[in-house]
Amino acid sequence: MGNHEQLRNFDIHGFQTSLVSWFIENQRELPWRESKDPYRVWVSEIMLQQTRVDTVIPYYTHFMREFPDAKSLAYAEEERILKAWEGLGYYSRVRNLQTAVREVVEQYNGHVPDTREEISTLKGVGPYTAGAILSIAYGKPEPAVDGNVMRVLSRVLLIREDIAKAKTRKLFEDILYELISKKDPSSFNQGLMELGALVCTPTSPGCLLCPVRTHCSAYEAGVQQELPVKAKKKKPSAKQMAALVLKNEKGQVLIEKRPDNGLLARLWQFPNVETASKGEEQKTELKREVDDKFKTSITVGMAIQSVQHVFSHLIWDITVFEGTVNEKIHESETRKWVDWNEIEQFAFPVSHQKIIEANREMR
Repeated sequence: MGNHEQLRNFDIHGFQTSLVSWFIENQRELPWRESKDPYRVWVSEIMLQQTRVDTVIPYYTHFMREFPDAKSLAYAEEERILKAWEGLGYYSRVRNLQTAVREVVEQYNGHVPDTREEISTLKGVGPYTAGAILSIAYGKPEPAVDGNVMRVLSRVLLIREDIAKAKTRKLFEDILYELISKKDPSSFNQGLMELGALVCTPTSPGCLLCPVRTHCSAYEAGVQQELPVKAKKKKPSAKQMAALVLKNEKGQVLIEKRPDNGLLARLWQFPNVETASKGEEQKTELKREVDDKFKTSITVGMAIQSVQHVFSHLIWDITVFEGTVNEKIHESETRKWVDWNEIEQFAFPVSHQKIIEANREMR
């Protein structure tokens, strides 16, 4: 049989047949499944990283209207791309995607590479994305290992390795080269992902509905709830922030562009600072920092809103103040006075979109 002890006495053919036929019969109708176009598969896979399917559907549909092919994305203005991605988070994903798509247009004549060796050299294309594109778009028997797939296989093959470790992902990749259907690798890989999303879920897996239950060692041993093994992540740390909706005499508000590198790079935001305090002291800190930054004098009014935004590693607790400027603040490449009705043209992080929402309701 195979070289892996986990596959000794395992009915590989039976597993493939049960999984593939279940997928063909039960797959969800999703917009990116309407076409095997490698560009479209690629965009959907990048969007689906760290984001739920239901959230991605409207974004994908809109993004495809804006950038229907590799060429249209390769040379689009960054501001347009960020606006189309606004709210999906992890913005480096779309920047890397544009860089990689441009390379495909320029180096590969618009044809997405169909070998793991070549496709893996593209920016932002890791082992999972490479495997997904190669199997779904090109029908190649390449593994695509994500959290869903590791969870399903941990249970089916009763593997107790910690899935948070890189070497465990490698183990699953090696096993999948043997396990994957050579006849229909696309349905096999999508079937594993779909099974993990709909049936073999993290908590209370739907074993009685599972098409591969008869092949599942964890179900047989009654330990499906204990798997997969995953080391606990550190809790995200919290930061106190103060943001400022700063108005001039025309009623325009000041927005600024975030730095070129780091978290939420090059998105627009309201001026804000990290503070050590809350309440009146926070207000004083905000005024001092903003006066200093813009070499001006502002008046900070009352707190008008609280916003909490949770990243994977960080929580922002933002108190939003309103303020007025006493001396002129000049515009620059990274600083603009805008009317409320034109603010929609700029791409903001989710936390600052909430500030725009609340101000829209107040006006």
